[in-house]
Amino acid sequence: MTSNREIHLASRPVGWPTEDDFRLVETDVPTPGPGQIVVRNQYLSVDPYMRGRMNDVKSYVAPFALDASLDGAAIGEVVASEAADIAVGATVLHGLGWREYALLDATAARPVDPSIAPVSAYLSVLGMTGLTAYAGLLEVAAMKPGETVFVSAAAGAVGSLVGQIAKLKGAGRVVGSAGSPAKVERLRALGFDAAFDYHDGVRESLRAAAPDGVDVYFDNVGGDHLEAAISAMNLHGRVAICGMIAQYNATEPSAAPRNLALVIGKRLTLRGFLVNDHNDVRAAFVRDVAGWLRDGTLSYDETIVDGVENAPAAFLGLLRGDNLGKMLVKV
Repeated sequence: MTSNREIHLASRPVGWPTEDDFRLVETDVPTPGPGQIVVRNQYLSVDPYMRGRMNDVKSYVAPFALDASLDGAAIGEVVASEAADIAVGATVLHGLGWREYALLDATAARPVDPSIAPVSAYLSVLGMTGLTAYAGLLEVAAMKPGETVFVSAAAGAVGSLVGQIAKLKGAGRVVGSAGSPAKVERLRALGFDAAFDYHDGVRESLRAAAPDGVDVYFDNVGGDHLEAAISAMNLHGRVAICGMIAQYNATEPSAAPRNLALVIGKRLTLRGFLVNDHNDVRAAFVRDVAGWLRDGTLSYDETIVDGVENAPAAFLGLLRGDNLGKMLVKV
C-alpha cells in the first residue's frame, strides 16, 4: 500500500459537532526512521473526552490542531520497523488513531498478545476503558462491600464495567441509568440490581431504585445526574467524577447541580480523576479482569463502525448515545 487515509479536524465545533468539522485526507504511507515503526491500524477508539480537545482551550491534554490528523488510542500490526525491540508482525497499542497507518517511535508503542483476547479488547475491557472503571470505583471512590453504587451512562464502555466490577467486588446494590429501554434491559442482563431510563426523570427514578440511599456515585454525565446523586447520597458518600458528557456540547453553563450545599452536611467527597494517575493499580486490574473474562463473570459490549472514513460518524454517534459499550472503528 502506498496511500494512507486519515481524519483531520477541519474546524472547531460550536455546540454539537457535525461531519463538516472533519475532513478525510489522503497522504503517503510513512517510512520509518531509526527507532521508529509503522503500524497498520486495525481498530481506532473514539472517546467522549475527544470533544474537549476540539476546543482551543487550556486543559489537561493539548487541543487538536486544525488541518492536522486527530489522534487517540489505536491498535494494529507493525508493517515496517527500524526498531530493535519491535519486529514486523507484532501487534501494538499506541496513541495515533484516526488514520490507517501510523508512524511513531517504538518507545510510544506497547506490544500486546493477540492470543489472549480479541485485539479490540485492548481498547476496551483490557485497556484504558477497563482501567478507568476499575481505578475509579475501587481507588477513587474506595467502594466497600455491601455499599450501594449508582452509575450514570451505565450502558457505555466505562459504566457497564463499573457496575459489573462493583458486583464482583461485593457491592450490596448497583443501580444504573441509561438512555433507552433496550439499554436498561441490557444493564439488568449484566447483573445490575436496578436500572432506569433517565428520560423518565433522574431524581425520581434514582429514589425508587435506591430507596436506602447511595454510598458511591460513578459520574459519567454531570448535570442533572450529579444533582440527583447528591440528593440521594448517604452520609460520607463518595463521588468519582470520570466525565460530564451532558455538558460537552453545551454553549451555556449548566444549571445543575443546584444542591451543592448538601455536600457540607452529608460530608461528601467529590473527586475528579484521570486514568493515567492510576497506573500503579494496572497489575491488579489485569489480574482481576483477565480472571473474570476467563471464567465468564465479566462481559463487555462493543459497537463497531467500519472504515476510517466513518470515524467522524462513529464519534457523533457516541455523543448521541448510539453505542452499547465501547465505540470502535474497524479500519
